[in-house]
Amino acid sequence: MTDTSTTDAGREQQAPELDDRQHRLRRTMESLTGIAFTEGNRITVLRNGDRIFPAMLAAIDGADHSVDLMTYVYWKGDIATRFAEALSAAARRGVRVRLLIDAVGGLQIERGLVNRMDDAGVHVEWFRKPWLNSPLKQNHRCHRKVLVVDESIAFTGGVGIAEEWTGDARDRNEWRDTHVEVRGPAVDGLRAAFVQNWAETGSDLYDDGDTFPQQPQSGTSVAQVVCGSASIGWDNLQTTFRVLLDSATERLSLASAYFAPDDFFLERLCAAAQRGVQVDVLLPGPGADKRVCQLASEAAYDRLTSCGVRVWNFQPSMMHAKIMIVDGRVAAVGSSNFNRRSLDHDEEVVLVTLDTEMAEALSADFDADLERSELIDLERWRNRSRRQKLLEVATTPLRRFF
Repeated sequence: MTDTSTTDAGREQQAPELDDRQHRLRRTMESLTGIAFTEGNRITVLRNGDRIFPAMLAAIDGADHSVDLMTYVYWKGDIATRFAEALSAAARRGVRVRLLIDAVGGLQIERGLVNRMDDAGVHVEWFRKPWLNSPLKQNHRCHRKVLVVDESIAFTGGVGIAEEWTGDARDRNEWRDTHVEVRGPAVDGLRAAFVQNWAETGSDLYDDGDTFPQQPQSGTSVAQVVCGSASIGWDNLQTTFRVLLDSATERLSLASAYFAPDDFFLERLCAAAQRGVQVDVLLPGPGADKRVCQLASEAAYDRLTSCGVRVWNFQPSMMHAKIMIVDGRVAAVGSSNFNRRSLDHDEEVVLVTLDTEMAEALSADFDADLERSELIDLERWRNRSRRQKLLEVATTPLRRFF
């Protein structure tokens, strides 16, 4: 005899927006990570600084009671000043403003900006100041990028607060990146990512500025927020990436600013290509900001291209986006690169969406980037100089830190 009440309840819990494969993927990821997807989200893809920064600044300017911002990079330039002014203005009108900057990533910030924000009432904290905490923690940085306004609007992705991210990736001075704006229940997951790192500074987890609102059903996206934290062994972020790689049946698109995965994840990429999936990996080209990290990536080019993975170098500027798209059905956007540093050492956050419309929008951006990229040719690559090969080998003992 079938328990129809249980069967009917199970059907009611399925999001009608998802197809059968998305339902299966949802349950796989929920079961393996213990992190539930939420329904009713509205997620907007923001491409490059010309779209990302105005949206973030407008949210801060419209804040009524709280602004929480954490970032790895807060450097110099007009955009750094504009954010400092917006945060300061919010604090002066009575909004509780909390700013968490990684102590290493924020080394280049103009100290005058910090003083101005302090004077205006912005609560500024630094994540793991060098040597003030346990020295064993200093290699583990807060690489998360999260902005939460009024506990109802959130942003995450790859951008830092610096002039390098302004513009529209037209030349070497304008980095290519992707952020997303989130409204709905998934905001809580991004807020929790902020609070998790904020707590390490010894500050209060919450105060009278928090209202803990019931999140509205703002759209139709089904989303999961996955945090990665420095640890020994496997974590939820690695599980998420493995499930996404292994679930691809048609096309897998991956963009990463820094690419130095271990042998296990290289094998998963090759396994996808060998079972007939079109695998495209988009990486920085001549605009790469860290040549030693690029050499670590290049050490894997022969292996990847030999097994059928297409590797591309973005030509106009630094490619800083962190994106994974699977079969036009699921997409992941966040702060994590596809390298050992992000997966083993740093605090990261990734938003996973089972949203065909969003996946298609990201795929369109990805394909537009491929049109401005150079495909690595296997035979030409194997004829690269002996010096290049030696430099790649020299990065071997350092790759776990990239």
